[in-house]
Formats: sequence, structure tokens, C-alpha cells
Amino acid sequence: MKIFVVNAGSSSLKYQLIDMQDESVLAKGNCERIGESGFIKHTAADGRVYSADIPMPTHSEAFEAVVYAMTESDAKVIDSFDEISAIGHRIVQGGSIFKGSCLVTPEVIDQIEELGAFAPLHNPAHVLAIRACVKTFGEKIPQVVVFDTSFHQTMPPKAYMYALPYEYYEKYQVRKYGAHGTSHHYVSDRAAALEGKDKKDLKIITCHLGNGCSITAIKDGVCIDTSMGFTPLDGFMMGTRSGTLDPSALIYIMEKENLTPAELNTICNKKSGLLGISGLSNDSRDVCNGAAEGNERCILAVQMQEYQILKFIGSYIAAMNGVDVIVFTGGIGEHNPELRQHIVDNLGFLNAEIDHEKNQLSGVEVKISTENSGVDVFVIPTNEELAIARDTNAIVSAL
Repeated sequence: MKIFVVNAGSSSLKYQLIDMQDESVLAKGNCERIGESGFIKHTAADGRVYSADIPMPTHSEAFEAVVYAMTESDAKVIDSFDEISAIGHRIVQGGSIFKGSCLVTPEVIDQIEELGAFAPLHNPAHVLAIRACVKTFGEKIPQVVVFDTSFHQTMPPKAYMYALPYEYYEKYQVRKYGAHGTSHHYVSDRAAALEGKDKKDLKIITCHLGNGCSITAIKDGVCIDTSMGFTPLDGFMMGTRSGTLDPSALIYIMEKENLTPAELNTICNKKSGLLGISGLSNDSRDVCNGAAEGNERCILAVQMQEYQILKFIGSYIAAMNGVDVIVFTGGIGEHNPELRQHIVDNLGFLNAEIDHEKNQLSGVEVKISTENSGVDVFVIPTNEELAIARDTNAIVSAL
């Protein structure tokens, strides 16, 4: 069975073609500048590359470009899309409606669209992609939607509710939803496999650290809490996002600067975090390089982020009454040994101990704690596309 995995943005379309027989990636690519001039880069597993500037006024034209790349270009990997058994879509926000992955129906599409207010940069683009898929391929290929929020639907009310008047939850569903659920699900499953244990028998903390960051506590095999909240703005500081802060500070700044809600939203989401503190960049690599060169604001930004990560890890250890495994994943989690070192060094109360040589490895699956460590620490590269393909495969196979 071959699964076509789609991750659509408002002006982009990332994809992978995965052969579920051995879970190998046959091809992957990205369409950029949808709605404008359009560009596709497609890479086959054997290294052949097809790239082209193609007009892409909508996602439909983007899918047509993908079909050509996969079936007719010099980097073709299949003869026809008839070889594809199903299409799996990554959806950011499923709200309280979707507790797991499901088949696409007209009603499902409408519900995803209705949840657009919770993820305005993502859900509307996902809907465009699903409808473009239906237009391009018809209904002969089943489609499945996999939600970033569904893994977090196991949180108890004490974890997902906000201490606001209850009517706002009843009227507007204002509560914590989390994000990066597909990543947290994949790496926690993989950690349990590496431990050789049932995930239900482990207390796991997964740290997805990239330009967007979140930490999740997993107990009895399910998520019991996560750092992102109503939107991906919540939690600890990220590349451009502020993370958790006192709402009164925002009200004060709005009044002083005469800001509209939209302007304040832009500040919190796009001008804060590492960028806002360092004044240099939202890229952790640039900020870390600046810190190494003695830039005081970069040093502060690095220290703030590490401190906030530690606080979340510590709070989840308390919430679960212990921890067996800590996982680092995401661009920063997989490639920043200094951050991992500083985090583990501050978990001395767990008798955590890092293997300095293994910790220097970058972007590979590796256990970086010593055999004497009181907690096992792993670096596990995330694979959200494979997780989506697995869910899609399971649902379609059951039809």
C-alpha cells in the first residue's frame, strides 16, 4: 500500500509518498508560492530531482504539478496515481470534535472549516487542500485527516480548563487544545519501543523543540498535559512566540502603545520569543552563535528559554509523580547538544547523567544518558509524515 501524505499551508504544499510495505519514502517535495507564480521541488528516493516554476493560482494546480512530478517527470516514482491507496492530511486543529483520525466526508470538511478560528493560519489552508484533492482525484482515493490536537484529547478537565468564567467554555469552547500531537505521539511510541516496554508502563516527557516548541507529559500511555494551550502561542518562549505571560502585561502594553488586538497578536506571535529578546534572529542557531560571541541579549534569550523548558519538565515530573524517559525532538531538540546538556545537568535530583560523547551526535536516534542515569534520555528525530501514513493505513485497511 502506498500512502500520499499532505501537509498544506496557505501558500505551500509539502508532501511525501510512503510505501507502507517497508515504510520507505519513495518521494517527497514541496510546492511553494501557491496563489502566485508557483514553484515545485520534487525529490525521488534515489536522488533524482525535478523542479520547475509553474503557475499555481490555487492548490488544485499545485496537486496537478505533483501528479506530473510523480508520474511523468524525470524523477517519476509511479506510473499513475491509481497506485496510491489513500491520502493522509495533517490538520492542526480538531478542537473537541475530533478525538482521533478519521475518513474525510463533506461533514468533516465543514467541521474543520468551522474550527478555522482556532487555527486561522492553518485550518483554512488544510480545507483548501482537501477540496483540491477531491477535485483532482475525485472520490476514488480515500482521504484521511490526522489532527495535531487529537493526541491531547486524553487530558483531564483539570489540565485543559482555564480558570475563566465557565460560560466561555460552554459558549466558545475556550480551553487548552495543545499542538504538535502527531510528533509527541510518534516519539513517545518510539521511546517505548527503544525501552522494550509497553508505553502504558512508562512516564514519558517529550520535548518538541523547534521554531515552535511544546512539551508533553505522557502517563499510562496517554497525554495528561501539554504546554501549548488554546493556540500554539501558549507555553514557553519560542522562535517568535512569547509563550505564557501575565495578561495584564499585554493590557498595559495595548494601552500605552494604542494597539489593536490584531497588532498585539502580531507582536506576541511574530515579534517576540528569541527574536524579541535577542533583537537578532528567531533562529536558535543564530542566537546561540551570538551568545557564544558574548552578545548579552542573545545570552539572555538562551538562558530564558532553557530555564522555561526546565520549569515545564519539572512541573510534569511533579504531575506524574516521577519520570522514566525524557525525549528531545524537533530542529533544536535534535541538533543542539548544549541545550540538552544544560537541561540534563539541572536534573541532578533525578540522578540524571549524560553521555557526553553520544550527546554530540546530531539528528540521529540515540540514547544520550549513561547506563547509571536515573532517567533515560533519548534524541529521537520526529517523523510526523510516517505517523500520518500509519493512521491513514490503519483506517483505510479497516474499510
